[in-house]
Amino acid sequence: MPILTYATLIVAIVLEVTGTTFLQRSEQFTRLVPTLMMGLCYAGSFYFLSHALRAMPLGIAYAIWSGLGIVLVSLIGLFVFGQRLDVAAMIGLGLIIAGVIVVNLFSGSISH
Repeated sequence: MPILTYATLIVAIVLEVTGTTFLQRSEQFTRLVPTLMMGLCYAGSFYFLSHALRAMPLGIAYAIWSGLGIVLVSLIGLFVFGQRLDVAAMIGLGLIIAGVIVVNLFSGSISH
């Protein structure tokens, strides 16, 4: 898989996580700038995700995009918004990371 495909997917993940952070800041769409930034980030995320899909199967790309997005958003919730993660949440997030690693290292669905 070309490194450009992974770079495109990483940009999509960063934009999705940034958009979700702005979603929290939008206060249920009552603040204009965070709401607009959220929309722009989500649109950009889907744009870059669509480009990654040229070289990567949909299920695999979506698993990586959503899995890493969940983990990163959880960490932002913890460190930026002061939200707590209990042991079960941390174990679950660890399993998501393990799943992304297994898919990338061992799946025949991704040509390395």
